[in-house]
Amino acid sequence: MLSINVAVLLAVIVFLRLRRRTESRSRFDEKMTVVIVLALGIILAPTALGQSIASFLGQLASGVTQAGQ
Repeated sequence: MLSINVAVLLAVIVFLRLRRRTESRSRFDEKMTVVIVLALGIILAPTALGQSIASFLGQLASGVTQAGQ
């Protein structure tokens, strides 16, 4: 039996959707991409990977803020 991780599937979908040309996107297409990205974020947030990404982004933001002062 094949098991597909939903987060990996959504990440692949996001990657494929973002590779498309910008000019050919409709408003519905852009909204659907946003919904898929939000769903991916919600799925990843409580996981260890999601926590490490949030920690990394927090450190990056704090470094940028300190560099700007």
